[in-house]
Amino acid sequence: MKKMNHVFASAVFAVAILLAGSKTFAQTKEVAGDSKAVRLGIGFSAGLPTNDAFNIALGGDLKLQKDFFSNISGTLSAGYTNFSVKNDGGSIGYIPVKAGIKIFPVERFYISGEVGAGFGTDKGQGTALVYAPGIGVGFNKGIDLGLRYEGFAQNGSNLGQVALRIAYGFKL
Repeated sequence: MKKMNHVFASAVFAVAILLAGSKTFAQTKEVAGDSKAVRLGIGFSAGLPTNDAFNIALGGDLKLQKDFFSNISGTLSAGYTNFSVKNDGGSIGYIPVKAGIKIFPVERFYISGEVGAGFGTDKGQGTALVYAPGIGVGFNKGIDLGLRYEGFAQNGSNLGQVALRIAYGFKL
């Protein structure tokens, strides 16, 4: 499973790099030329953990997005993710803080990649490296629907999830 996660992350990264160098289109029809817009998104995520010891992962986040060009945006996000443990009914939580990039190869469709730190909320949990390649669709009314793999790598182990994120973005 660990090898598959690295292969998936590498493939998404390679596609993103290839598409960044190719001809791309604007995020929305309203944008003429390069946009310099800034947006704040509020999102909810539900995920399926890749580790059998967990049932479900739920979380929320705030994401700031700055357009660099009409087809490339930078992101900063912070939130909370909770992994529910199967057998004992407990859970573990992280506060992921990430920076990333969104590339729009065609109108409204994006490929994204984020990296950062996940601060454990439980005693002795520590900090994990967080990485999250994904894809999604941004709608003109502010709705963002994304699918991502999010991995938390710490002390040689990897806890991950395949998550669906539904968000609403406000133009600042």
